[in-house]
Amino acid sequence: MIRKLMWGSALGVYAVFFGWYTNLSGPMSEQEIQTVLERVRSSQTSADALQTIEAFMRSDTGDDFVMVNLLELNNHPADLPATGIGATPMQLLDHYMEHMYAAQFKRACHPLFFGAVAGNALDLSGIEGGQTWSQSALFRYRSRRDVMEIASDPAFDERHEYKMAALLKTIAVPVEPSLMIDMRLFVALLLFSVFSALDWVLFRK
Repeated sequence: MIRKLMWGSALGVYAVFFGWYTNLSGPMSEQEIQTVLERVRSSQTSADALQTIEAFMRSDTGDDFVMVNLLELNNHPADLPATGIGATPMQLLDHYMEHMYAAQFKRACHPLFFGAVAGNALDLSGIEGGQTWSQSALFRYRSRRDVMEIASDPAFDERHEYKMAALLKTIAVPVEPSLMIDMRLFVALLLFSVFSALDWVLFRK
């Protein structure tokens, strides 16, 4: 009986994790798209950016995706209220990410990779000024719905100013990976390993 309860609890833990980590609501609905567009239109978003955002939402597959980021830091950023005089670009980014991390983790979105760039671009074509970058980062988003909820939140605009001040240039491209290690598989293997070890310790004959 205890053994069944133990393995049942393992399945329960995984079911909760799977439900949180997986988009079970499918692609964005027309009503959701219109709600986001109304919020974005009320901000200072350009017509081109608005068109890009709408196309991104309307092509929603319901799958998770990865945001691929390249950033070049501004070593002499403007002085902003929350970070004070003489703040470094990383201090400005930390202030921005303080809000982003909370908003992301709430929606099962999280970083996959951070790294400092090791040198100038080795392969470059058709991009002016794309030789130099400071950092790269990959962020996993559970769905397009989640990223649009984060980006259309008024609190995002307040913090986004700090990100832009910290950078000379940046690019963020959404990618739906065809091959990636899935955390759902990792957690399943981890739980199986832990509970198998417990099973062996508690019920070995």
